[in-house]
Amino acid sequence: MSPRIASVISLLATAAYAQQSAWGQCGGTGWSGSTSCVSGYACSSLNPYYYQCVPGAATSTATSTTQQTTAVTTTGGSVTTTKATTTTSDSSQPASTTTAAPKTLVSGYYWVRAVESPNFHSYLQAAPTTTPSPGPGDAYLRSEDAAGQFNVIDGQLVYYTGGELMYMGVENPTNKSQRALETWFKTTENDYGTFAFQGDTLTWTVDDISRPNTAAWLVCGDEGQLFINTGAYAYQTPDGCADETIHYYGGSTANV
Repeated sequence: MSPRIASVISLLATAAYAQQSAWGQCGGTGWSGSTSCVSGYACSSLNPYYYQCVPGAATSTATSTTQQTTAVTTTGGSVTTTKATTTTSDSSQPASTTTAAPKTLVSGYYWVRAVESPNFHSYLQAAPTTTPSPGPGDAYLRSEDAAGQFNVIDGQLVYYTGGELMYMGVENPTNKSQRALETWFKTTENDYGTFAFQGDTLTWTVDDISRPNTAAWLVCGDEGQLFINTGAYAYQTPDGCADETIHYYGGSTANV
């Protein structure tokens, strides 16, 4: 074999190695292999230790931090929730991806929805702050058109978007008696409290807040923003909010 032919074969072999197969590992802590995926797939972070080739095109993200304040009025006064949201990119790791939300339920995930008026069969989802959607943003209960798919994994509420996974974050208040805790979706794991399913009901617990009902949520405003209710269910409900519990649903499509 001539040196030229051998060189071409070597280059082709290197190129083939440089692209990971669909759903193959492409990064993570200690990973020394390729971070490139075959055509039509992009490397997405499932957690700091494992990146996987998923359908979609790679996009880069910029670092930004925003501070958001939300006021909620209760019968006993008012409370204010504040959170800082930070989005970062790391050039040493594969780029994250954002694709259209799947409309058919993916194995291992569920729709999550309310089952009581006035939010009967409103579905959990992010109100995106990025385009295309879904992207990081506050948690809402809205119509089935943009319903998210979720599961609880190791105490995290994981949001399957069709691209990079997201996680529900919870506000850590300075005043532990604060009635409403803001929730949102982000690309990093939640560091305050633990999610669980009790039967089909989504609950949240944390060591430094004693909740009368760990399944109590508040859905507030015409847009249906979702808060954790740290007080008693259906007692001194903040003005403009409704008490709800939310439950997983395993139908193939989100419907009313």
